[in-house]
Amino acid sequence: MTTRKAERTDNRGAARPYTLALEGATYEGSVALLDDSTVVAERTIRHEDRDPSNVRSGEWLMPAVAECLAEADAMRGQFARIVCGAGPGSFTSLRVAASIAKGLAAGYGVELYAVSSLLLTVSGSRPPLMPGVYLSVLNAMREELFAARVVLESAGVASLSGPAAIISAHQLDEILETEPGVKVIGPGQRWEATPHARGVAPLLKSIIESGPVDLASWEPDYGRLAEAQVRWEAAHGRPLSR
Repeated sequence: MTTRKAERTDNRGAARPYTLALEGATYEGSVALLDDSTVVAERTIRHEDRDPSNVRSGEWLMPAVAECLAEADAMRGQFARIVCGAGPGSFTSLRVAASIAKGLAAGYGVELYAVSSLLLTVSGSRPPLMPGVYLSVLNAMREELFAARVVLESAGVASLSGPAAIISAHQLDEILETEPGVKVIGPGQRWEATPHARGVAPLLKSIIESGPVDLASWEPDYGRLAEAQVRWEAAHGRPLSR
């Protein structure tokens, strides 16, 4: 869905650069193309639209990128940066999104920036949320959740009030019981939402100020080890990284 068709030159006739944002913390990934802090094209990969076999190959995300670029007539050389949702979330989906983001950043010769996916749930919510404090959660499997408190100001500007943590379903129930006014947002929650790349728009200034990641070494925050690595380490009695 296009928010606004960009006027692609400034008052001196020079092409203005875009920001391309990708998010893959859940299987419902997303892409957004920004002109400054305005969304000019976006795509959402719905759960019912995806072929599970394509989650592994990334075939659901690259067409979404191409569609956004075509919709805005964006060309190579018109990109200022790539921004990628950094998790925590689904190990496979995060790896796919991060790999594509790193490849595009290298190919376009631009810097890569990262932002918490738990923030993008709040800042990218539609319709926009009222200002306040939210508990942003995502499925961590094993009947657990990735969770972080997010402070939402006006105009969608959001910030984490502390680091993300893993909580159990029982702990979430305790929070709801002891804090009846808490606003829990996430898939399957009262405030139903998933992280979305369009949430980069109101956060773009702070994302840029935080500085780019190292393109060669950066990996998203998976929140926990992949199941395959857990099984390998249990079988061998040592960390896989050693």
